[in-house]
Amino acid sequence: MHPSPELLDLIFNGANLFVLPFWGLMVLLPNWSVTRRVMDSYLPYGGLAGLYVYLFITLDQSVLEAFADPELSLAGLAGMFANSQVMATGWVHFVVMDLFVGRWIYLQGQSEGIFTRHSLALCLFAGPIGLLTHLITALITQTFFPKAKETEAAPTATPV
Repeated sequence: MHPSPELLDLIFNGANLFVLPFWGLMVLLPNWSVTRRVMDSYLPYGGLAGLYVYLFITLDQSVLEAFADPELSLAGLAGMFANSQVMATGWVHFVVMDLFVGRWIYLQGQSEGIFTRHSLALCLFAGPIGLLTHLITALITQTFFPKAKETEAAPTATPV
Protein backbone atom coordinates (compact mmCIF):
# COMPACT_ATOMS: atom_id res chain seq x y z
CA MET A 1 0.00 0.00 0.00
CA HIS A 2 1.36 3.39 -1.02
CA PRO A 3 1.35 6.27 1.46
CA SER A 4 -1.29 8.94 0.84
CA PRO A 5 -0.24 12.42 -0.31
CA GLU A 6 -1.17 13.72 3.14
CA LEU A 7 1.07 11.15 4.82
CA LEU A 8 3.93 12.01 2.45
CA ASP A 9 3.56 15.70 3.35
CA LEU A 10 3.58 14.77 7.03
CA ILE A 11 6.71 12.64 6.56
CA PHE A 12 8.47 15.40 4.63
CA ASN A 13 7.64 18.11 7.17
CA GLY A 14 8.21 15.79 10.12
CA ALA A 15 11.66 14.72 8.94
CA ASN A 16 12.68 18.36 8.50
CA LEU A 17 11.48 19.29 11.99
CA PHE A 18 12.82 16.12 13.60
CA VAL A 19 16.47 16.86 12.78
CA LEU A 20 16.51 20.53 13.79
CA PRO A 21 17.02 19.97 17.56
CA PHE A 22 20.04 17.77 16.84
CA TRP A 23 21.61 20.41 14.59
CA GLY A 24 20.78 23.07 17.17
CA LEU A 25 22.50 21.13 19.93
CA MET A 26 25.65 20.54 17.87
CA VAL A 27 25.92 24.15 16.66
CA LEU A 28 24.65 26.13 19.65
CA LEU A 29 25.57 23.93 22.64
CA PRO A 30 28.44 21.74 21.46
CA ASN A 31 30.10 21.37 24.88
CA TRP A 32 26.95 20.61 26.88
CA SER A 33 27.04 17.08 28.33
CA VAL A 34 23.48 16.46 27.11
CA THR A 35 24.56 17.25 23.54
CA ARG A 36 27.34 14.69 23.75
CA ARG A 37 25.00 11.99 25.15
CA VAL A 38 22.37 12.68 22.50
CA MET A 39 24.89 12.66 19.65
CA ASP A 40 26.48 9.45 20.95
CA SER A 41 23.12 7.71 20.44
CA TYR A 42 22.15 5.99 17.20
CA LEU A 43 18.40 6.30 17.85
CA PRO A 44 17.79 9.42 15.71
CA TYR A 45 19.49 7.83 12.69
CA GLY A 46 17.81 4.50 13.27
CA GLY A 47 14.39 6.14 13.35
CA LEU A 48 15.03 8.10 10.17
CA ALA A 49 16.53 5.04 8.48
CA GLY A 50 13.42 3.08 9.42
CA LEU A 51 11.27 5.80 7.87
CA TYR A 52 13.40 5.61 4.72
CA VAL A 53 12.97 1.84 4.56
CA TYR A 54 9.19 2.23 4.85
CA LEU A 55 9.13 4.75 1.99
CA PHE A 56 11.47 2.63 -0.11
CA ILE A 57 9.62 -0.67 0.24
CA THR A 58 6.27 0.96 -0.53
CA LEU A 59 7.55 2.49 -3.79
CA ASP A 60 5.80 1.33 -6.92
CA GLN A 61 7.60 -1.62 -8.53
CA SER A 62 7.99 0.32 -11.80
CA VAL A 63 9.94 3.03 -9.96
CA LEU A 64 12.32 0.46 -8.49
CA GLU A 65 12.80 -1.10 -11.94
CA ALA A 66 13.49 2.33 -13.45
CA PHE A 67 16.14 3.03 -10.78
CA ALA A 68 17.81 -0.28 -11.67
CA ASP A 69 17.90 0.53 -15.40
CA PRO A 70 21.57 1.03 -16.38
CA GLU A 71 20.43 3.37 -19.16
CA LEU A 72 18.58 5.72 -16.79
CA SER A 73 19.26 9.27 -17.94
CA LEU A 74 19.40 12.46 -15.93
CA ALA A 75 16.13 13.57 -17.54
CA GLY A 76 14.55 10.23 -16.63
CA LEU A 77 15.73 10.56 -13.05
CA ALA A 78 14.38 14.11 -12.84
CA GLY A 79 11.04 12.83 -14.09
CA MET A 80 10.99 10.14 -11.42
CA PHE A 81 11.55 12.77 -8.71
CA ALA A 82 8.34 14.48 -9.85
CA ASN A 83 6.63 11.60 -8.02
CA SER A 84 5.90 12.75 -4.44
CA GLN A 85 6.85 9.44 -2.88
CA VAL A 86 10.15 9.27 -4.76
CA MET A 87 10.90 12.84 -3.66
CA ALA A 88 9.97 12.12 -0.03
CA THR A 89 12.16 9.00 -0.07
CA GLY A 90 15.07 10.96 -1.54
CA TRP A 91 14.57 13.80 0.93
CA VAL A 92 14.60 11.50 3.97
CA HIS A 93 17.78 9.96 2.52
CA PHE A 94 19.41 13.41 2.35
CA VAL A 95 18.23 14.41 5.81
CA VAL A 96 19.49 11.27 7.56
CA MET A 97 22.80 11.18 5.72
CA ASP A 98 23.51 14.89 6.28
CA LEU A 99 22.71 14.49 9.97
CA PHE A 100 24.95 11.42 10.20
CA VAL A 101 27.83 13.30 8.55
CA GLY A 102 27.13 16.25 10.84
CA ARG A 103 27.34 13.91 13.81
CA TRP A 104 30.71 12.62 12.59
CA ILE A 105 31.96 16.21 12.19
CA TYR A 106 30.71 17.06 15.69
CA LEU A 107 32.27 13.99 17.34
CA GLN A 108 35.59 14.46 15.58
CA GLY A 109 35.62 18.11 16.58
CA GLN A 110 34.96 17.18 20.20
CA SER A 111 37.65 14.52 20.32
CA GLU A 112 40.31 16.38 18.32
CA GLY A 113 39.68 19.96 19.46
CA ILE A 114 38.56 21.14 16.01
CA PHE A 115 36.24 24.13 15.65
CA THR A 116 33.13 22.81 13.92
CA ARG A 117 30.28 25.34 14.14
CA HIS A 118 30.79 26.73 10.65
CA SER A 119 31.14 23.26 9.13
CA LEU A 120 28.01 22.02 10.91
CA ALA A 121 25.96 25.02 9.77
CA LEU A 122 27.10 24.46 6.19
CA CYS A 123 26.47 20.71 6.47
CA LEU A 124 22.88 21.39 7.53
CA PHE A 125 22.21 23.37 4.36
CA ALA A 126 24.68 21.83 1.91
CA GLY A 127 26.13 18.59 3.28
CA PRO A 128 29.16 18.13 1.03
CA ILE A 129 30.25 21.76 1.47
CA GLY A 130 30.06 21.34 5.25
CA LEU A 131 32.08 18.14 5.03
CA LEU A 132 34.72 19.81 2.85
CA THR A 133 35.05 22.81 5.18
CA HIS A 134 35.44 20.44 8.12
CA LEU A 135 38.17 18.47 6.36
CA ILE A 136 40.02 21.71 5.58
CA THR A 137 39.53 23.02 9.12
CA ALA A 138 40.76 19.71 10.56
CA LEU A 139 43.86 19.83 8.36
CA ILE A 140 44.63 23.42 9.39
CA THR A 141 44.01 22.63 13.07
CA GLN A 142 46.16 19.51 13.06
CA THR A 143 48.95 21.22 11.10
CA PHE A 144 49.17 24.55 12.90
CA PHE A 145 47.54 23.92 16.29
CA PRO A 146 48.48 20.46 17.57
CA LYS A 147 46.43 19.24 20.49
CA ALA A 148 47.70 20.10 23.95
CA LYS A 149 47.74 16.47 25.07
CA GLU A 150 50.08 15.56 22.21
CA THR A 151 52.60 18.19 23.33
CA GLU A 152 52.13 17.16 26.97
CA ALA A 153 52.76 13.52 26.08
CA ALA A 154 56.08 14.35 24.41
CA PRO A 155 59.03 13.12 26.44
CA THR A 156 60.86 15.81 28.31
CA ALA A 157 64.36 15.77 29.63
CA THR A 158 64.54 15.48 33.38
CA PRO A 159 67.15 17.53 35.21
CA VAL A 160 69.98 15.50 36.68
